[in-house]
Amino acid sequence: MEKLPLFINNHPVNGTGKVFTNYNPATGEAIHEVTSASTDDFAKCIASAKKGFKVWSAMSPTARGRILHRASELLRERNDELAQLEVIDTGKPIKEALAVDVISGADCLEYYAGIAASLHGEHIELGGDFAFTRREPLGICAGIGAWNYPIQIACWKAAPALACGNVMIFKPAELTPLTALKVAEIFAEAGMPEGVFNVIQGDGEVGQMLTAHPDIAKVSITGEVGTGKKVMQAAATTLKHVTLELGGKSPILIFEDADIDEAVHGAMLGNFYTQGEICSNGTRVFVHSSIREKFIERLVEKTKNLKVGNPSDPETQVGALISKDHFEKVMQYIHLGKEQKAELLYGGEQVRVEGCEGGYFVQPTIFASGQDDLRIVEEEIFGPVLSLLTFEDEAEVVERANNSPFGLAAGVFTNDIRRAHRVVAQLQAGMCWVNTFNINPVEIPFGGYKQSGIGRENGLAAIEHYTQLKTVYIAMNKMEDPF
Repeated sequence: MEKLPLFINNHPVNGTGKVFTNYNPATGEAIHEVTSASTDDFAKCIASAKKGFKVWSAMSPTARGRILHRASELLRERNDELAQLEVIDTGKPIKEALAVDVISGADCLEYYAGIAASLHGEHIELGGDFAFTRREPLGICAGIGAWNYPIQIACWKAAPALACGNVMIFKPAELTPLTALKVAEIFAEAGMPEGVFNVIQGDGEVGQMLTAHPDIAKVSITGEVGTGKKVMQAAATTLKHVTLELGGKSPILIFEDADIDEAVHGAMLGNFYTQGEICSNGTRVFVHSSIREKFIERLVEKTKNLKVGNPSDPETQVGALISKDHFEKVMQYIHLGKEQKAELLYGGEQVRVEGCEGGYFVQPTIFASGQDDLRIVEEEIFGPVLSLLTFEDEAEVVERANNSPFGLAAGVFTNDIRRAHRVVAQLQAGMCWVNTFNINPVEIPFGGYKQSGIGRENGLAAIEHYTQLKTVYIAMNKMEDPF
């Protein structure tokens, strides 16, 4: 069985920490062994990053941008190959990986490649004297990835960090260790100096090395809320900068004047894409009572036609959940929904897929509930489980939508433009969509309110999170003796 290495100084390095096994979610079969970083490996990684920072931060922003742009080109050229690896690692359908995962990572690198040379401070006139600000890198940044979009998340974290002159040590999720190594290889091929982007493998223990080390200036993590709280607590000991992109239980509000077909498409995209394993998913679907029956009819009809199958099959629309443990968690929530008397409108069963008998497949599942306080309605499931709720008026549904400790995203479906603006202004969510859902181009900031996170990824907002301002005051007149 192939053993996956670390990647330090632009070269693969066999880790000397504990070894763990990587599985294909579609078959349940072991596909790789992975070598974790030991404390000695980690020390070498830090030393490498320090050297890399001296070189990278001294390069012109234009030169840094040129390397990032070349890396984006290489990602696009290898889209098919990398998408196949992503499917093996995550269990998502190949049609998704080809269309979204690699391409969105390349888009991010290309976007920040273009921004790198335009980073600047400002000049402030002070009546003879003047001041100016410099936007400077933080230093060594740590990126901790999630398992649902491994290559995209690696790029989302690396691109703004590197464009600003930082270096990054990236730890992919333990369940999806494959493609971060490919990103590192592509960076090296694109001309990135040694030590600028290192990859270390491992579990939470390795993550703790990143959050505790005093030479790391920032930690950016995509993960669940409990993990994010631990990262923030650990980062506080050295006052690290943090970006936390965490979980959600996002609402979709569908008003009586909405285009029903659009709303159904949005609800399906917000619940069943990537097997429901998306943090911003709109798993609380509030539908106006006057269109409830028509909406349910079309939603169930279209959901029944979704093909659950082998992720490598181009016709598959819903793939395998990431692991046995996660599959069991999702099935427990489905059982709990039945137990708590939610109405099961469709799905809720394990699916057996020919040729993938050991895989973790679940039918897209739709519950209807007359209560907002059921656990399937309140808690993040991270699987293809939709909770459909009914409302009567605007003020009521806004209050219910906001009644959550999460605030990552929200969707509004209506053809009343004034209502759309009025409602999104009241929703406590960092990302709001009108008449669509889960569309996240790199040009716009992404991040949450409340316990869904701190900071923003993507867009110009990310530059604020990967730089620090230095103010320089220049005295043009002779300083008088103040005493």
